[in-house]
Amino acid sequence: MKQDNNEQQGGMLQVEITPEVAQGVYANLAMIAHSTSEVILDFACVLPGLPKAPVKSRIVMAPEHAKRLLYALQDNINRYEQTFGPIDMHTGEPRTIAPFGMAKGDA
Repeated sequence: MKQDNNEQQGGMLQVEITPEVAQGVYANLAMIAHSTSEVILDFACVLPGLPKAPVKSRIVMAPEHAKRLLYALQDNINRYEQTFGPIDMHTGEPRTIAPFGMAKGDA
């Protein structure tokens, strides 16, 4: 009888990532939708001066997995803040990742 890969590795799941996926995709906007059977996470990139924000990645998961993701993300944020201090949410002021207001030719 053939054992599946999980049993062959002593119950440990081996996760593989291709070089293309390992580079990641930048997103500065997340949109969340749901139905009775799934939660949809769309990640987009908003750029100044462009009227559209293309969705760069869509993740569809079961509600139970979304809740597990919520708990895992909260745990990681807590550990991040314990190590590096509180994350400043910049409430009440515009937030950008780059100085888009700079004059042309400035770098």
